[in-house]
Amino acid sequence: MRKLLLLAIAAITLSAFATLPGKLKSTGSLITFYSHTAFEDIEANNYKSIAVLNTESGDVIISVPMQSFEFEKRMMQKHFNQENFLNTAKFPKAKFIGQIQNMDSHDFTKPGELVLTIHGEMTIKGKTQPVKMEASALVKGAKIKLITAFELTLSDYGIEFSSGKTSTSIAKTIQVSASYLF
Repeated sequence: MRKLLLLAIAAITLSAFATLPGKLKSTGSLITFYSHTAFEDIEANNYKSIAVLNTESGDVIISVPMQSFEFEKRMMQKHFNQENFLNTAKFPKAKFIGQIQNMDSHDFTKPGELVLTIHGEMTIKGKTQPVKMEASALVKGAKIKLITAFELTLSDYGIEFSSGKTSTSIAKTIQVSASYLF
């Protein structure tokens, strides 16, 4: 009986996904941010973000658990999560909601590389800003790898330091790169 119930649940779940043509959820991800100053370089990786890509409508949704960034130095991770920086206890996730431009000219069913422009809104620490990014979609069989790189200005998201060690150890604008496998 239990196996039959599990089989029924699996069938319902699969049929729900079958009714959503073109909607893909990431199976792997990597977001890296990099900050360079004369004082020090800071880099962190996040392997736990989730993206949804609709290959028919061009909708892109990304959710990033902010406490999942991994730093080389433990103290950097502690500072990153503190109330006076990203306050990840109050703002546990960053979010991007966007749209691939000129979807009529992109075919996600053909192998090759698609050069994309994505317009959307990024929300970090409760502040939302418009973002435009260039991306590549590498299509190989049923797999799609989405890759992008862009800059974020910290003050746009209410992250500012005018004095102290932090004001010299982190750049005002950071480099962000992201890749998602669908």
